[in-house]
Amino acid sequence: MSEVFISRDAATGDLLAAAAYIGERISSADGRAGSMASVVPAYLERGEVDLAAELANGVEDPFSRDKLLSMVSEKCARLDDDEYAMQLADAIEENALREHTIERIAVVKAEKGQYEAATEIGGQLDLTDNVEAAIAINKATTDLDGAIAIVDGIGFAPSQVGALRAIAEIQSESGDTAGAVRCLEASLGYAEMIEHDEERIRYLCDIGNSFVNAKRNDLAIKAFDLAFQQTKELDNIHRDFFFSNCALGFLHSNSQDLAEKALDEIRDKTQMASSLVGFARESWKKEEKQTAIEDLDEAFEILKSQRDIETRDTRAKNALMAAIAAQFAGFGKHELGLEAAAEVTDPNEKAAAISQIAQVLVLQNEDQLAREVLDVFEETSGRVGALLAMSDVKRDKELSDDAIALIDEAVSHIVEIPQHVLRSELLNGAAYRFALLGQEAKAREATVSNLKLISEIRDESSRSTQVAAIAPIYSENGYELGEAETSGIYRLLTS
Repeated sequence: MSEVFISRDAATGDLLAAAAYIGERISSADGRAGSMASVVPAYLERGEVDLAAELANGVEDPFSRDKLLSMVSEKCARLDDDEYAMQLADAIEENALREHTIERIAVVKAEKGQYEAATEIGGQLDLTDNVEAAIAINKATTDLDGAIAIVDGIGFAPSQVGALRAIAEIQSESGDTAGAVRCLEASLGYAEMIEHDEERIRYLCDIGNSFVNAKRNDLAIKAFDLAFQQTKELDNIHRDFFFSNCALGFLHSNSQDLAEKALDEIRDKTQMASSLVGFARESWKKEEKQTAIEDLDEAFEILKSQRDIETRDTRAKNALMAAIAAQFAGFGKHELGLEAAAEVTDPNEKAAAISQIAQVLVLQNEDQLAREVLDVFEETSGRVGALLAMSDVKRDKELSDDAIALIDEAVSHIVEIPQHVLRSELLNGAAYRFALLGQEAKAREATVSNLKLISEIRDESSRSTQVAAIAPIYSENGYELGEAETSGIYRLLTS
C-alpha cells in the first residue's frame, strides 16, 4: 500500500479528512482512484495543494493519477506557484495529457494577464495556438487592435475563430457593438478557411449566433445561409443536425421564411422535433401562444412516431422527449407533459421529466396539481428527488416555511429507498438545503443520520465519496463538528 498522510485523529475531527482517510486505505487500485476523484478536488477547493498533490500521487492507476495531477497543477498555476505547477506537470506520464496540462498552465497565466510567463511556458509546446488565443482574449479588454493583431498571427483557423468570437463577446458586454461586429466579420473569413466540412459549418453557425447576440440579424442571416448552403453538400448523418441549427438560427434572426426552408430539409425525426421545440419557444416569447402549443404538439407527435429502427441516438431521443414534457408544463399543459414523460424509456430521464413538471406547477402556484404529479412516480427515490426540487422553487420564491416542509417530507420517505448510496445522496441533498435555509439543527440531524447510513455501505470507495460530499455543508456554512458528528465519524472509521 502507498504511503498514507491522514491520521485517525485528523480524520475524526474533519469530514474531508475522514473521506481521505478511508480512501487512502482502500486496497483496490480502482477503488482508491474513485475515492480520490472526489477527495482531491475538494482539497483543491480549500487551497490545500500540497496535500492534494500527495494524495493524487498515491493513486496507483496511472490514468487516474495523471488526471488528478493535472488538476492540481492547474490549481497551482492559479495560485501563482508556477514552479510547483510545472513540476507536477512534468510528473504526468501520459504524453498528450502532459502537453495539455502545460497548455492549461500557460492559458491560466494568460487569463491572469501574465503574458511573459504564458509565452515562456507555452514555448515548451509544439502548438501554441490556444495560448496565443488566450493572450489575445485577455488583451482585448484594454487593446482591441493589439488583440486582433495577435489573432491574425496565430495561423490556425479554428483557434482564430474561437478567439475572435470570445473577443466579440467581451466587446458586446462592454457596449462596443461595432468592435464586436468587426471581430465577427473577421471570424467569418477565418471560418471559411477551415478544411473539415463539419467543423467549418459548426463554426459558421456559432458565428451566426454571436451576430444575433450582437443585434446584427442581417449578418447572422449571412452566416447561417453560408452554413445552410454548405450543409446541402454533406452526404452523411450530420446533415440533419446542421439543418436544425440553421433553422433555429434563421428563426432567431427573425427570418421565418428561411427558417421554414431549412426545416423542410430535415429528415431525421429527432432533429425535426428538436427544431420544432425551438420554434415553439420562440413563438411563446412572441406571445404567439397557440402557435407555440401547436408546434410543441407536432414535435411530440413526430418524436413519438419514431420507430426504433429510425432512431440514431436513443439517449438523445429520451432527453428531447423529457424536454418536451417539461415544456408542455411550462405552456400550462401538464397533462400533455405527463403523456410525453410516459414515452421516455430511460427511468432516470423519465423521473427527471416528471420532477420538472412538478417544479413548473409549483412555480405556477399549482401546488395541488404538483401533488397529483408526485403520484406518477414509480420509485420512491424519484418522488423524494422531486420534493427536494420543489423545495428549491419555494426557496427561490422566498417561501421558506413551505420549502422546509417539503424537505421534511422528503426526509421522511428516504428510509423507504433500498439503495444505500442513493439514500445517502438524497439525505445529503436534504441537509444541504436545510443549511441554505438557515436550519442548522436539521442540517446536522440529517448529516448524523447520513454518517450512520454510510457506515453500512460495504464499498469503501462509495463510503469515501459520500463522506466527501458531506464536507462542504460544514465548511461552507462555518459549522463546527459536534459530539454527534464526531461519534458518527469514529464509528465510520472503525466499522
